[in-house]
Amino acid sequence: MRGSGLIRFLCAAALVVLTAILLQAVGSNEIIPRRSPFEHFPLQLGDWSGSDVPLDPEVLSILGPGDFLLRVYQKPNPNEANVDLFMAYFPSQRTGDTIHSPKHCLPGAGWVPVENTRIALALPGHPPFPANRYVVARAGFRRMVLYWYWAHDRGVASEYWAKFYLVKDAIRMNRSDGALVRITTPILPGETPEAAQQRVMPFADLIGPLLDDYVPR
Repeated sequence: MRGSGLIRFLCAAALVVLTAILLQAVGSNEIIPRRSPFEHFPLQLGDWSGSDVPLDPEVLSILGPGDFLLRVYQKPNPNEANVDLFMAYFPSQRTGDTIHSPKHCLPGAGWVPVENTRIALALPGHPPFPANRYVVARAGFRRMVLYWYWAHDRGVASEYWAKFYLVKDAIRMNRSDGALVRITTPILPGETPEAAQQRVMPFADLIGPLLDDYVPR
């Protein structure tokens, strides 16, 4: 592990430990809000039809207690690139079962980030917020990855801000629930990342109005 990577890893590990300590310090009688499970998330979103992908038991053991959805959405034309939707919801993060950052998980799966930036999202029914946009590559293939942290009608791109708001909401609302939303799509041969992003953005607009049912405000 290179020096900069080791520093990031140590900072992230220290942040997780500090967050767990602070969450335990604010009490244990937290509120677990009612919500719809991801299994009820619509299979049909506009022209997109979805099919569920089972998560590997090893992955589920790493993620910990929560509700998870991995689904591939495809338009009627099979020649059009599909879009993958992954959502992870944690009803409580007081015991260290916090959201895992894709920027740590993707390299572990062999995907190498070749470009990363932040973009502004303005999903219908929600205030604008920043999201992460990654281009990753593996064995000659590229994918566009868009993800953000979502809790209590608030989206953030930074895992550090997500941890800050996690502690703040635990104190203010007696809640530590939260979610990760990740959308990916292949970057086709000859296609630019910007063109792949244009495919993802309308899809994100479709899921925006539905989030409150599955990730409570």
